[in-house]
Amino acid sequence: MKQEWKELDTPTLLLDKEILLKNICSMSDFANRENVNLRPHIKTHKSVEIAKLQLEHGAIGITTAKLEEAEVMAAAGITDILVAYPVSSPIKVERILSLLNQGVDLKVTVDNLEQVKLLQKALEKTDHTLEVWIKVNSGLNRCGVEPGEEAVGLAKAIILLSRLRIGGIFTHAGHSYGARGEEELERIALAEAAAVVRSAEACENAGIPILVRSVGSTPTYRISGLVEGITEVRPGNAVFFDSIQVGLGVADRSECALTVLASVVGVYEGRIVLDTGSKTLCLDKGAHGLESVKGYGYVLDYPELTIERLSEEHGVAVFKGSCSLRLNDKVRIIPNHACTVANMFDEYVLVEGEYVVDKWKVDARGMRR
Repeated sequence: MKQEWKELDTPTLLLDKEILLKNICSMSDFANRENVNLRPHIKTHKSVEIAKLQLEHGAIGITTAKLEEAEVMAAAGITDILVAYPVSSPIKVERILSLLNQGVDLKVTVDNLEQVKLLQKALEKTDHTLEVWIKVNSGLNRCGVEPGEEAVGLAKAIILLSRLRIGGIFTHAGHSYGARGEEELERIALAEAAAVVRSAEACENAGIPILVRSVGSTPTYRISGLVEGITEVRPGNAVFFDSIQVGLGVADRSECALTVLASVVGVYEGRIVLDTGSKTLCLDKGAHGLESVKGYGYVLDYPELTIERLSEEHGVAVFKGSCSLRLNDKVRIIPNHACTVANMFDEYVLVEGEYVVDKWKVDARGMRR
């Protein structure tokens, strides 16, 4: 007999399989239609099963945030991996060499001369060459060289090194998560693409070919991915979507594949308490803050509720007037930020309609090194 998800203990991470597949196909359809490659970021789901689904539906490889994620995916047989994070420490460089020894087609982020010299020195002790991608800053002001001449300067230094080869130029417009409206989002997306294309063209004018010109960010990829000269997109959150994406106008709630199943553990005047605190839903309203994101998650079917505050194990949801929920009732919550919430659980419980159909591990949970 099939188990209904309403019978599960809480809190539990539910993943709607039908919506998940629609979101995966939507990314692939965009890439196919616009003739760009798709390299989804797996830091959102951290799941081997989901990564393999994305590859089956046309992704050419994956993007990871950290080396540990890359190691987990490589151990599962996924070999075309971009580590979208600058790596320089000796311990991590040794782990890069280990992945190369395993036959992984690894691409590593670089954004400064000292870093590339350290990589070169380590590789000189081996038979390997390493593909590196230059990261440019497109407005987030986090990592990355400035577009244009700084990118060219680093590229010129790399081509003089015997064990490194330039595979591409990329950026991440993470500040798009703070966009106030469609006009600002479009401006950020076009600037994102321009930073990459301008840097790649400047390199090629200097005689340095750049084969891959890659952009990312779920809010922007459907705009920046249309710009002439861009060859690849790297959306991550689009596999699930969440309340932040809904607040940005990028997705509808019906496209949110991930929910947290919670139980009512207390009913009081003007408030209820759920068994989902900060260790479940996370204290996240977006890295840049959005006025459209209210509370700490959206309670499906109960729009009168606002999850106003979280302690570690308690979620306090307030309401005006009346609420029909009673002790031990269960609700589904769309998290504000799916990426951080997924990292709090060991497994996804896959559901179709009212029923549980499978369980998948969050394989790279906690992999942050």
